[in-house]
Amino acid sequence: MNELHPLDWGFIELENTDRHISLAIGAAAIMTGPAPTREDFTAWLGERIGHIERLRQRVRRSPLDLTAPVWQQDPDFDLAHHIRWTALPTPRDESRLAELIATELEQRLDRDHPLWQCVVVEQLTGNRWALIVKAHHSMVDGMSGIALFEQLCDPTTHPATRDTRRSNKAGTGLRDRLSKAVRLPVTAPRFALSIVRGVAPVVYAAMSPTTPSSLNGPIGRKRRYAVAKAAMSDVRAIENSFGTSINDVALAAVTAAYRRLLQHRGEEPSPAKIRILVPVSMRGPDTEFTMDNRISVILPYLPVELTDPVHALSTVHQRVTRHREQGEAEAETSILSITELLPFRFGAWAFRLAGHFPQHSVAALATNVPGPRNQLSVDGCVVEQIWPCVPIAMRLRTTIAILSYHDRLIFGITGDYGSTPDIDLIADGIEHGIAELLARARSLRHSADSAPT
Repeated sequence: MNELHPLDWGFIELENTDRHISLAIGAAAIMTGPAPTREDFTAWLGERIGHIERLRQRVRRSPLDLTAPVWQQDPDFDLAHHIRWTALPTPRDESRLAELIATELEQRLDRDHPLWQCVVVEQLTGNRWALIVKAHHSMVDGMSGIALFEQLCDPTTHPATRDTRRSNKAGTGLRDRLSKAVRLPVTAPRFALSIVRGVAPVVYAAMSPTTPSSLNGPIGRKRRYAVAKAAMSDVRAIENSFGTSINDVALAAVTAAYRRLLQHRGEEPSPAKIRILVPVSMRGPDTEFTMDNRISVILPYLPVELTDPVHALSTVHQRVTRHREQGEAEAETSILSITELLPFRFGAWAFRLAGHFPQHSVAALATNVPGPRNQLSVDGCVVEQIWPCVPIAMRLRTTIAILSYHDRLIFGITGDYGSTPDIDLIADGIEHGIAELLARARSLRHSADSAPT
C-alpha cells in the first residue's frame, strides 16, 4: 500500500468541504469511425490497463483519520463498474457532446472503488464516436492524466512519450520519517530561511484583496462546458514572431477572452481585475510519468486592461517570467513539503479550512498541458481531437484547460451553470484573440519581407 501525498489527499479534503463540487479531471477523445461493440471495447480496455496497478486500487482511510489515506488493492475490482455507454441526442453534434461533458463534470466518482471511469459516447455526427475518461485529481494531475490516457491508446510505432508503468513508487517508509525527524532541528531553520522569500509573495497574493469580479463567487452543482480551437501552426507562428512561448500565446488569448467577457457584462477590465491561478508542473526526469500530483502554482494578473493584443502578449510574458523568477512555484511546493512533516490530522485540517475559506483574490484558473505530438488511436480508431476537462472549485466560476495534441491547441472551458450562461463568449474570445495575434504576426513578417535590404 502507498500513502497519498499531501496534495493528493488535499484534493479529497477539498471535495469533502463542498457538496457542490466534483474534483475529477478528464479528457474527451473524438474518434473516427463507428464505436466498437461493448464486448470488443471491454476486452480491449482490460488489455490496455493490465499493467497499470493504480487503476485497480481504491483509497482507504485510517480509523479516525489518524494517518494519511493509502492506495489499497480493490479486492472486488470489476472493470464493468468503470465503463458506461451512452448516445447523444439529436443533432448529435459537438455542442451536444459539450453538454454531456458538463453533466459528467457534475458527477462525483465512487469512493468505494478505484477513482476513474470511461464513458463511451456513440453516434457522434461525421461517423465518429467519443470516449470520456475521468480520474479523480487525487490520482493524477494534468501531466500524469494525459500520460494515463496515452497508455490507454493503441501502441504506436513511435517511441512512447509517456509510460505509466513506472508510476508506482513506494510510499514514505518509517525509516525515512525517523530520519527526517532526527534531522529536523538542524534542517528546519535553514529550510525556513530558504523558503520565506518565496512563500511571502504566494501568501500575500492568495490573501490580498482584489477588484471584485463576477468570475469569483459561490458556485452551484450544475456545469457548462465549451471548447475553443486553434491550429498549432498558427500558435507557433505567433510564438516565433514575437519571441514568446506557446503558454504565453495561450494566456494572451485567455486575457483577450476575459476582457471581452467583462465588457459584455458591463464590468470595467481594470488592471487588478483578474488574478489567475496558473498550475506549474514540478516533475523531474524521474517523476515525469508518476501517477500523482507534482504541481505548484503562480498567481499573475491578466492584463485585461490592454487593448493592443501584442502589448498584452508581451505583458503576459513579462509577468509569468517575473512570477517564476520570484520562486512562487517552488515556495508553494515547499509549503507542501512542510505538510509531509506534520501529522495527517493537522494537514487535513488546513486543507479543509482552505476549502471553507471564501477567497476573493483569484478569479480564474488556466492550466496548459503539452499533449502527444503523434496521432493516437483507440481500438483501431484514429483520435481526431482531445478536449481537456478540469473542474471548478473554491469560488472559481470558470477554469480553462489547454492541451496541445497533434496539429491543434484545444481550450476546454468549464463554468458554473448559474453564473456563466455566457460561457460561449469565452470560447469565441479565445479564438478571436488567436486570430488577432496571428494577423499581427503575419503583418510583421510581411513588413520584414518587404523591407529593403
